[in-house]
Amino acid sequence: MSSSPSTQPPIPSTQRAAIIQKFTHPLSILSAHPVSAPSSLLPNQCLVKMECTGVCHSDLHARNGDWGRTPTLPRVGGHEGVGRVVAIGEGTVQGEDGDGVVQLGDRVGLKWLASTCLRCEFCRNGNESSCAKQKVHGYTVDGTFAEYVVAWVDYVTPIPDALDSRAATAMLCAGLTVYKGLKQSNARAGEWIAIPGAGGGLGHLAIQYAVMMGLRVLAIDTTPAKRSLALSLGAEKWIDFKESGENLVRDVIAATDGGPHIALVAAGAALPYNQAPYYLRPTGTLVAVGLPAGAPFEVPFRVLVGRELKVIGSAIGNRQDAIDALSHAARGKVKCHYTTRKLEDVESVFAEMTEGKITGRIILDF
Repeated sequence: MSSSPSTQPPIPSTQRAAIIQKFTHPLSILSAHPVSAPSSLLPNQCLVKMECTGVCHSDLHARNGDWGRTPTLPRVGGHEGVGRVVAIGEGTVQGEDGDGVVQLGDRVGLKWLASTCLRCEFCRNGNESSCAKQKVHGYTVDGTFAEYVVAWVDYVTPIPDALDSRAATAMLCAGLTVYKGLKQSNARAGEWIAIPGAGGGLGHLAIQYAVMMGLRVLAIDTTPAKRSLALSLGAEKWIDFKESGENLVRDVIAATDGGPHIALVAAGAALPYNQAPYYLRPTGTLVAVGLPAGAPFEVPFRVLVGRELKVIGSAIGNRQDAIDALSHAARGKVKCHYTTRKLEDVESVFAEMTEGKITGRIILDF
């Protein structure tokens, strides 16, 4: 099982890859980075030839090393991508009918979680993102900013035939993250939800999943392009946070008939988190999915307790969440709006991301 079929091109010994060599420094784009030989794959590992990869804000934080948890260096970045299985490790567990978890040639998705133990209390309860033995693409193992990536057969996600690879890529992190966060909110159809960061990679998908669930969406972001996108995706109301300024809390309450029931913060900044408790209606729920670097969440106890608010942290999702998120996209309920670049453009994408200029998602082609 460690070799590819004769109908496939031979696996090269080197590849292009974007690598974090030093925190805060530009990624090194190497043209002759080693490819893991099929014979080196461990049981239950596979080698995936990538077709495309997404660029997430988490990749920028990994490059900068500005989260409390930093990648081990040097490290190939990236953690969401789609490709085809070209080799499977010798000794990989087979099913009763002789079929493995994946087959050579399968189109699969790679996610933030490269693998978990699947045996601990958290894994058994579907909370795989809390597994103490998790491996993370782009952090603890090499990620998707490379032409060939080692993955684990239990953790790659099958891609529905109805989705092209680029459209599927963002669902593996951004889509999965907001879909699981919305599930965690216990929202009911007809309720208002505010989505700060609505025009970005996570936010524009959150709008669509929320609309699919019957929620009324107030999109919060800035720039005409993001406003146009948010309203086209089903948001009922729009607030430009730069135009509202200090009046944002008042404006959100007015736009949602007394305050939204839920705020799902998809922005990577602290201010939207610290604003949300003041505009949520009493007993409302704040769902945290965006992850600012090093900034505190500052809410007085009198606000948290007095308004009976609920705060939920939601990190990515489990394997079934990923399949469900992709299934909704395959049925046309959710669509990723993206533009494509080349792997060599990753640093310019980071610059645009830092300046808040990206609408939707950026996908890198190989």
